[in-house]
Amino acid sequence: MEPINHNPAKYKIGDTVNVAIRYPIGHYRVPFYLRGKQVQVTRILGTYVNPEEEAFGRNAGNKTWCYLISINQKELWPAYGGKENDRLEIEVFEPWLEH
Repeated sequence: MEPINHNPAKYKIGDTVNVAIRYPIGHYRVPFYLRGKQVQVTRILGTYVNPEEEAFGRNAGNKTWCYLISINQKELWPAYGGKENDRLEIEVFEPWLEH
């Protein structure tokens, strides 16, 4: 039987959230350049097995929410030479997001 996450998504489309600041060693999927940045939730992608926890054998198949987040390129790289409204979009699991 497939594990189910009965908890509702913590964030909704349009929410402004922060990406957590963590500097662990090991299998982590959030790029360092995003940590500590304020981002916007643009899509709720559903629940999936969290690959970070699964890699360490701590997950036991439990699922957690995953979101598509967006941030202006200039906020990441001030010298960015593209259009002013260019944005980076990336998928991030809920444990990495904070109000």
